[in-house]
Amino acid sequence: MENTPSIELKRDLGPWTAAAIVVGTVIGSGIFLVPRTMVQGVGTAPMVAVVWVVGGLLSLAGALSYAELAAAIPEAGGEYAYLREAYGPLWGFLYSWTQMWVAKSGSIATLATGFFVYLANFFPPLETVFYSLPLPLGPHGGPLELRYGQILAIVLILSLGLLNYCGVKVGGNIQVAVTALKLALIGFIVVAGLAYGRPHAAALAGPPAATLAFSGFVAALVAALWAYDGWNNVSMVASEIRDPQRNLPRALVWGTAAVIAVYLLANAAYFHVLSAAEVGASQRVAAEMMRRIFGAPGAAAVSIAAMISIFAALNGSILSGARVPYAAARGGYFFAAIGRVHPRFRTPGVSILALSAWAALLTLSGKYEDLFNLVIFASWILYGMTAAAVLVLRKRRPDLPRPYRTAGYPLVPVLFVLAAIILIISTAVERPRESAMGIGLIVMGLPFYLYWKRRLPHAN
Repeated sequence: MENTPSIELKRDLGPWTAAAIVVGTVIGSGIFLVPRTMVQGVGTAPMVAVVWVVGGLLSLAGALSYAELAAAIPEAGGEYAYLREAYGPLWGFLYSWTQMWVAKSGSIATLATGFFVYLANFFPPLETVFYSLPLPLGPHGGPLELRYGQILAIVLILSLGLLNYCGVKVGGNIQVAVTALKLALIGFIVVAGLAYGRPHAAALAGPPAATLAFSGFVAALVAALWAYDGWNNVSMVASEIRDPQRNLPRALVWGTAAVIAVYLLANAAYFHVLSAAEVGASQRVAAEMMRRIFGAPGAAAVSIAAMISIFAALNGSILSGARVPYAAARGGYFFAAIGRVHPRFRTPGVSILALSAWAALLTLSGKYEDLFNLVIFASWILYGMTAAAVLVLRKRRPDLPRPYRTAGYPLVPVLFVLAAIILIISTAVERPRESAMGIGLIVMGLPFYLYWKRRLPHAN
């Protein structure tokens, strides 16, 4: 039985597209919301800046580690390929299983729903419940309520899925254009805050929003790392990037560095206009800052910027995420159809449609956030293992060509692994039930792994 399709993916993505996938996928809604959680943990604007820098440096350590792996193994699927090479096919499969059924699909569903929530500021009927299913499938075991906005979210997911189905260059061009627009809008918000916003009296001499403690610092760091999450997505499309040995490391490192700069500038603007206490009390920090400067139109501008930001992250997630189950299917560890390449568009068409359809179903179910929370624990175990793969492969595969070598090796990958351990422990302590259920969900993939393993030609 031959699982490898005769038609290959096409290297149609250039360096700017690769960088846009990094920046556009990382910067979603977190930049507008996360500072509230962070200041509640550390209390002051300077400490929030410290946490952003620490989180950014840890993410950069991850990007530097992944850059070596991406240049050495420029294959579709990113972590799937790295885990497979370092630890064997089981770990690659578990990563792809997690991405397909929960992590990436749940992220896509969350982003699409966030888009309609912001759009509902302009069109309130989107929040209207048009049907209630009398089954205990909704939040807290209540009835499942379906809103018009959920239908919009589904249409958005499927539309972007179809666009990416029609060619990686189509999806890549959308990513570049929308990411450029996103950065322009965020730049406008930053300039508005720093140049036109008046420093609030409390911002000059106000009490801290919280007492600084180690637990608070860790909580703020966890929030920052969630906001930085997604820089690794470009490695998933490695087999479609031109000159990957050169462009992948550059996109990972410089894209992550650009995100750090954007986050620091945005927070400088927020805390220039609002006090730490005001940031800690505001559900939508950016909107509150812009409302303070321009009134209601300013807050509306933030909603538009948030929608553009989420749209770019959503497109980047579909573009990159579909390559993970595709890579697993190519290796014989997933449904064979998922590994097919469209003969005309040269995209993993079936994988794109399958991921989009499943994410749309999660959006309709209303349970996507629960599923996404369950897998955070297990996902970061796999992220930490991927960074550690730099160390493992240096020892096990010294002959592997390495066009790029991790700067600061071995300290840099070790730092990222330590950050992953902190996140894992923090999540286990804060959410023991969800962490245990997340591990259980991953373990559910083992019977399927054994099934597909037995079907491989060398197993017969």
